[in-house]
Amino acid sequence: MSQYKKYAGETVFGLDIGTRSIVGTVGYKKGDIFHVIAQRSKEHETRAMLDGQIHDIMKVGHTIEDVKRDLEEVTGISLKKVCIAAAGRVLRTVTVHYDLEFPEARTVTGEDVFALKTEGIQKAYEEFPAQGKEKDSFYCVGSTVIRYYMNGNPILNPEEHKAESIGADIIATFLPDDVIDGLYKAVGVAGLEVATMTLEPIAAIQVAIPEKFRMLNLALIDVGAGTSDICITQDGSVIAYGMIPMAGDGLTEIVAKACLVDFATAEEIKCSILDKDEVTYTDIMGLPQKITKEKVLQITKAHVKELAKAAADKIKELNGGQAVSAVFIVGGGGKIPGYAEAVADELGIMRERVALRGEEVMGQIEFEEEGVVKDSLLVTPIGICLNYYEQSNNFIFVTFNHQRIKLYNNDKLAVVDAALQADYSNERLFPRRGAELTFSVNKKQRTVKGQLGEAAVIKINGKEANIYAPIHENDVITVVESTAGEAASVMVQDLPEFRDIISVQVQDNRIDVPKVARVNGNYQSGYYSIQNGDEVEILDYCTAGQILEFMDVLLPENMILFVNHKVADRDTKVYEHYLLAWHERGSKEAEEAVLYEGEKESVYDEANRALSESRENETQTVEDASDATSFAELPEGENPSVESETAAQRDIPVTIHVNVNGGDVELTGKPSYVFVDVFDHIDFDLKNPQGPGVDTILNGREAQYMEPLHNGDTLTIRWRPRES
Repeated sequence: MSQYKKYAGETVFGLDIGTRSIVGTVGYKKGDIFHVIAQRSKEHETRAMLDGQIHDIMKVGHTIEDVKRDLEEVTGISLKKVCIAAAGRVLRTVTVHYDLEFPEARTVTGEDVFALKTEGIQKAYEEFPAQGKEKDSFYCVGSTVIRYYMNGNPILNPEEHKAESIGADIIATFLPDDVIDGLYKAVGVAGLEVATMTLEPIAAIQVAIPEKFRMLNLALIDVGAGTSDICITQDGSVIAYGMIPMAGDGLTEIVAKACLVDFATAEEIKCSILDKDEVTYTDIMGLPQKITKEKVLQITKAHVKELAKAAADKIKELNGGQAVSAVFIVGGGGKIPGYAEAVADELGIMRERVALRGEEVMGQIEFEEEGVVKDSLLVTPIGICLNYYEQSNNFIFVTFNHQRIKLYNNDKLAVVDAALQADYSNERLFPRRGAELTFSVNKKQRTVKGQLGEAAVIKINGKEANIYAPIHENDVITVVESTAGEAASVMVQDLPEFRDIISVQVQDNRIDVPKVARVNGNYQSGYYSIQNGDEVEILDYCTAGQILEFMDVLLPENMILFVNHKVADRDTKVYEHYLLAWHERGSKEAEEAVLYEGEKESVYDEANRALSESRENETQTVEDASDATSFAELPEGENPSVESETAAQRDIPVTIHVNVNGGDVELTGKPSYVFVDVFDHIDFDLKNPQGPGVDTILNGREAQYMEPLHNGDTLTIRWRPRES
């Protein structure tokens, strides 16, 4: 825990994380007196906790952070670790007897007694009343020795006695992991680490029922906001724990409904009647109202009786069906007038034997701040701090790979903790990966991790275990270190990019061609194993020759290749949606195409000059282009189909089909067509612009509005996005 030169002892920071508020206490113990340096509290701004369980970890964490900050400012201490307590929600208890025998009679040490407790807790866990995987979801949050034995006979404390065996009856308490996990995470949000954790009734009993009174059959009820935690004492020990999911919030909700106010206002009304005969408040309609103490007690009377009956029934259940001799009440929820009397009536004992505990049990508590009211609200927060001294300085010894090591016990020790203490690195415990592989794909760096190896082989007392297995006093742990896995290995065909295809039109068929890879400038197959530093290119095109090889087509020498109606060769690049065809040399189709290649400039020179003169800048609108239907602009290297041109020359209407934005469009009634003709056949509103311009793409490249169209062309038309 944190220390500061101003204070005489080791300072302790305790948090009571309640349903309604969070109370933080900082203090130190000197002799038998616990000195409270400072105590601060803050209510939750929303109902982030219900019935003792955290529902909003971040909000609770930020409230804890506020309390921590306030305490640091007033004490000058940097708080790093904290003691906490859990409410008994979904509490499970197991009572066991465990004996620890020695090879020969010897003096019992404190470590022997601690080992006895630890082994007893492990036995309790093994006997946990759960089925299937449910046991794994519970965590031991506290334990109490009911009775010690020495050589089979009861004894108050076997330490320093000479004995052949010692034993103990132990009660262990378990809560679900989700409750514990929520507490740890909320504390972590505030930048704190848990030093100790216990149950709230265990903490409360540290203050409320001194050890000298535990010979009697007593009950303690810690009435909070969401839960009422209960424990029973007898013959010098705590013999049972329990919980009921009812407490002060139930009374607050009744007041809220009766007074027509929000929950926070109802809480103020409920608390105010403890020292006022009349309370003034404003209802949800904004109207000022008054209510008397008698009226509040009248509307809550039935629920107070119900709350008291539930507590009394639980006390009898935990006490073997019998009423206890006396009851002590702590916590803010138990301060409501009439509650103590109702508990006594339900138990059938004298009312004088049920009492609220406050200042009278704080004889060994000194407050260094002035003006502190010693009442029942302070019992549990201070008890959480005192519990630290009960749990501190507890160590266990284990053997780790023939090395004897000492560990601080926090009730959660595992193999990994022993390994850390023995300087056995995590790398030797966890599976190790093989060498990674680094390379680039299309100039982007990529790293592939190696395979995982085998985990360490761990045994506890000769039995196989894992790194998170719990360990106990005198355990013998052996670890054979983990291994590294195989180095990363990737072939070109394993790359996601390589699994894509290029879809092209070949003659009259649509063909899906696998992409081609180059590694360090050389073509490689999909079976190439990539090496460190390789530069891999997955090309978005393939050559005409590669397509022919893929299709297993062997063209005779008298065939001429065409890509997008242009004379090509085997090295011509073919992109997605391009057209690949071949015609026999001397055929009508081939001759017309070759002729057109030689004469295309003269055919379109005049039209291109006219279009250039009509454009004063490059930002001409779509409407301007759509009006210029008498012009044609032909980019370098592109030509219309022979069929369309010859039909145009003869002025004979033809029909062609093009793909526009994924759909088929039929163009008919004209001898030839240009890009802008498509707008008459699609739903594209040019009069209401949706962007600064229109992107026009023809067969995968930018196109002009007056470019000729051919049968089978693929077009994309879309509004250009506005700059953000």
